[in-house]
This record gives sequence, C-alpha cells and structure tokens, in this order.
Amino acid sequence: MSKKSYRAKPSDGIAFVSGASSGIGRAVVIELAERGYSVAAMARRADDLRELAATRPAQIFAYPGDVRDTAGNRTLIAQIEKDQGPIALAFLNAGLSLHVEREGFDAALVAQTYAVNVQGTANCLDPLLAAMAQRHRGQIAINASLAGYNGLPSSAIYGSSKAALIYMAEALSQMYREAGVTLQVINHGFVRTAMTDQEKDFAQPYKIEPEAAAKIICDGFERGGFEIAFPWQLTALSKFIRALPYAAKFKLMDYAVNRAKKP
Repeated sequence: MSKKSYRAKPSDGIAFVSGASSGIGRAVVIELAERGYSVAAMARRADDLRELAATRPAQIFAYPGDVRDTAGNRTLIAQIEKDQGPIALAFLNAGLSLHVEREGFDAALVAQTYAVNVQGTANCLDPLLAAMAQRHRGQIAINASLAGYNGLPSSAIYGSSKAALIYMAEALSQMYREAGVTLQVINHGFVRTAMTDQEKDFAQPYKIEPEAAAKIICDGFERGGFEIAFPWQLTALSKFIRALPYAAKFKLMDYAVNRAKKP
C-alpha cells in the first residue's frame, strides 16, 4: 500500500517560492506568511524582493537568484536551508510568456521561454527533490497553466512549455510518492499579472486578482490532491476539449478563439 500523501505544515519547516517579486508569486508569499509560514522568496529583482521582505521581516526572507542558473540554484537552495531550516513546501512559480510569439514561430523564442519555464523549474526541482527525498518529507507545487491542456493558436511556445511541466509533475508525482515527497501542479486560467496585462487582443474570461488566486492555491496546498485547477468553468471546458477527436477539437478551438478576439 502506498503512503498517504504528505501535506506540509508551518511547524515542519519553511516555504520556498520562486518568481516571488510580483504577480502570483508575490501574492502566494504573503498568503503563506499569513498562514504561519516563514518564506524564502526568490526572484531576479533584488529591490522588489527586499521591498516584499520588509512587509514581514520576521517571516519573509529575500534570496535574489535566477532560476536559469543551474549551479547557482543548487547553491542558493542549500544556503536557504542552512540559514532558515528545511524547506517543507516549495512553490515553483517563475515563468515567462513572450507576447512576440504571436507574430510567428521562432526557435530563439522557444529557447528563451523554455530556459525559464522548463529548465528553470528543473533547476529548482533537482536540489529540492534530493533534499526532500533524503528527509522522506516534502511538498512541491509546480505552476503550469490551463494553456498546457490543448494546442492554442498563437501560444505554441508558452503553451507547450506548460504542457511539459504538467507531464513532468505527473511523472515525478509517481516517482517520488514512496519517498514521502508530494508533487502538485497548478493549472490556472487568467490571473491579473504583468503577463496577462500585455494581452490586448483577446478577452480573458473569469480573470481574477493575484490575491484571490493565492488563496485558492494555498487552500490547495493544505487540501492536497495532485491538481489545483481554477476557475472551474475554464477547467471543465479545457478538459472537455482535450478529450475530443482532433477534427472536432480543431473546429471548436477555431470557434472559441474567434469568439475571444476583441473587435
């Protein structure tokens, strides 16, 4: 019989959040602190991290770093555990969406996006999984997207990077369950961030504020289960489309995309 999935508590150790300087990451840092965690916040923008840490200096600690730096991530996560104690809960949130991909496919954009979204996540996963498996306890949540469910026109690069994260989370969840490490994936719709604010040509139904998203995400950390998906309307539609035969899927996707275009 497999072990019951581990769910982290503030008494078990600290939380770690990448991409913490703005948007969903920043909101989750604050929400976790509200729920009693000490939080190591990581992002490239050191000034924004320091401003965030200053809001709760006894609970939020700034660790500037770049998820693209493989060796640097390993060193940084080791330093966090040396300074603050074991990481019980990690939210791997750092991500990139380049609006210029709407203009056409470009291999350089693939490399740039995957370097953050896929390789950057892997660079954090590597040391976290090793440390948590050694302790036989840990929880890691990977921020993906509902965009990873289906091939969306004009989102071949971003969407496929998120699809890769969903696959990775599914595989690792099964690989590390017996080691006491819980893997989760967050598949969300539209959240108001600098990323979504750059989209001017399409409607963004059921768009919510990052603070509301953070509450849903942190509730999901506490509740457990593999997937944290919201809003339910877009989740249900995305899963329905994913199950269709390709001829029907492409016809429905064409209709949905045309409806979503702003006049």
